[in-house]
Amino acid sequence: MVATSFQELYPFQSHYLPLDGLKYHYLDEGSGDPLIMLHGNPTWSFYYRRLIAEFRKTYRVIAPDHMGCGFSDKPQTYAYRLAQHIDNLDALLQHLDLKRVTLCLHDWGGPIGMGWALRHPERISRFVIFNTAAFPSSRIPLRINLCKLPVVGDLAIRRLNAFAGLALTMATAQPQRMTRAVKDGYLAPYDSYANRIAHLRFVQDIPMHSGHPTYALINDIGKGLARFRQTPMLIIWGEQDWCFTPEFLERWVEYFPHAKVRRVSDAGHYVVEDAYERIIPWLHEFLAAHPLT
Repeated sequence: MVATSFQELYPFQSHYLPLDGLKYHYLDEGSGDPLIMLHGNPTWSFYYRRLIAEFRKTYRVIAPDHMGCGFSDKPQTYAYRLAQHIDNLDALLQHLDLKRVTLCLHDWGGPIGMGWALRHPERISRFVIFNTAAFPSSRIPLRINLCKLPVVGDLAIRRLNAFAGLALTMATAQPQRMTRAVKDGYLAPYDSYANRIAHLRFVQDIPMHSGHPTYALINDIGKGLARFRQTPMLIIWGEQDWCFTPEFLERWVEYFPHAKVRRVSDAGHYVVEDAYERIIPWLHEFLAAHPLT
């Protein structure tokens, strides 16, 4: 049966952590070894719904919405910087008192998760990487770079909702999967100019030069990746991603030559959306092969 509303696709209990007067939304489903699933821009925890529904049967799945995203608050005056997102994740995982975790990272979830991991390397058991980066890069698609311009970004991302709207077709290689209910799910939290604030701030926080406020942090994260060279890692990569191109995958492999790599030739940037049926058994296999000690 095809779902007729996004709520049917997202049947999870919401939780909120108070952070400096704001509400930070997260899912906490199942029990067992914790899997932390971190989304990117312009998505939210809805992106992981298929994995959450499956892995909560045998694991504890934690999926936050970054501040400004999903069901988290969307303050109009806020430090939407990488460092702040890492701080927020740190507060959540401290609150939940999790000792050893597996990080599943997509898009902006990559630098946020890896930034947190470098603060707490003793708490990392495994990594799962989906089309992301956690190191400096000079490459940025022209259409995203244009959105870093204040007037263009405000018009395209906030007023026209072009960033989230176009991603519904441009980030997937399987457009038939983007039913009305799925599209509604991705767009539901971003239904107004005010509610799209984080979409623009994330784009503006992409550090393209050493003078950018976030450059030093992403550079430090990249340098710190070697600390996890022997940590079990599964990389699942949609090869039809026009943003995180194969060059990014090659850099991950350079950092982590022993990682298990699954290339998905018929998936785009939203690789979990495009290929969840294959990802679920791959992830089960990986987790079973590297149990917590």
